[in-house]
Amino acid sequence: YQLLTGKGLNWGGSLARTEATGYGAVYFAEQMLNARGENFNGKTAVVSGAGNVAIYAIEKLQSLGAKAVTCSDSSGFVYDPDGIDVDLLKEIKEVKRERIVKYAEARPNATFTPAGGEKTVWSVKADLAFPCATQNELDETDAETLVANGVLAVSEGANMPSTLGAIDVFLKAGVSFGPAKAANAGGVSVSGLEMTQNSIKLSWSAEEVDEKLKSIMKNIHEACVQYGTEADGYVNYVKGANVAGFMKVAKAMMAQGIV
Repeated sequence: YQLLTGKGLNWGGSLARTEATGYGAVYFAEQMLNARGENFNGKTAVVSGAGNVAIYAIEKLQSLGAKAVTCSDSSGFVYDPDGIDVDLLKEIKEVKRERIVKYAEARPNATFTPAGGEKTVWSVKADLAFPCATQNELDETDAETLVANGVLAVSEGANMPSTLGAIDVFLKAGVSFGPAKAANAGGVSVSGLEMTQNSIKLSWSAEEVDEKLKSIMKNIHEACVQYGTEADGYVNYVKGANVAGFMKVAKAMMAQGIV
């Protein structure tokens, strides 16, 4: 399964599959910002987690002009005002398999905050938030803190990381909130591209897969806007994603004569 060599794949699979969920969450956030007349330039982002989703969300954010300043694991979180060093993070978590405190020990301006205290990743002031760790990690209090600190957009990289209370806070505050069913669809989308490549016995380059992923996330965003735009112009991406999914199934059923 996805055995990689320096030139490509030995046993099928797809290049950029590992990066897909994190990259996709960032591409979705980029579309949400564009819809607000904004972009990543000069924006600060808080990211939770230190696995594939978080690492590659941080990597893509910083390649597009934003500065990700946090990451975390179950032991706590690190804050690096200079921006997370992705190569160091990969070495610590993917190679050495060490705890996140090792990152703070290696970076002079970084600080480590143990888990269990009042301060969390979401306490750090930022323009963007990417919950990429685990389910229900961002609650109503966290959401209120993010809103008070001026967050513009939240893009879920993990599966259902925000509680219902937190989502309600974001929607009421007019924050652009990308729910997981839309924002973290990059992983399953590239799984589909993976099956396509296996079927046609071809392997696309990482750049080709990444470009297709970006297009897919843009299309998902457009569907959310189509069905989620409120009368005042605010895009409720939760409603948009739900209705878009329903309509896709309903139209398919009607086309087949089931309804």
